Amino acid sequence: MPQPMPSPDSLCPCGGGPSGAKPYAGCCGRFHAGPLHLQAPDPESLMRSRYSAFVLDLRDYLMATWHPDHRPALIEPPEPGLRWLGLQLTSARMAGPDQGEVSFVARSKLGGRAHRLVERSGFVREGGRWFYTCALEGAAPA
Repeated sequence: MPQPMPSPDSLCPCGGGPSGAKPYAGCCGRFHAGPLHLQAPDPESLMRSRYSAFVLDLRDYLMATWHPDHRPALIEPPEPGLRWLGLQLTSARMAGPDQGEVSFVARSKLGGRAHRLVERSGFVREGGRWFYTCALEGAAPA
């Protein structure tokens, strides 16, 4: 079951970035709703907001930030009992003015078993907006 929506001053599920935990409203919440909706300024911010969207089961946000050339027809609801445990970004780099890559480890628990998703993700900026494209080759297995 996804976590309930955090209050604006609750800590963000993404962990808040290199400077530490931040309130949800000033971190990923500003990209999930409000004046900066869908306007993450860089690949790392979009990756963090997408992780938080998975935690909070914001499938509409996930679809809207997935590049149309790569997005699935639908995102299945999370399995009952799924708990997201944390996100660790291992690297973020620009591969050009409108392309970026973010490597991360996302930890979860389901049915008493711990899981790790390890991925190197691709991002592209089109029309001023950043989109997730796909897992890139060379990503470490989960």
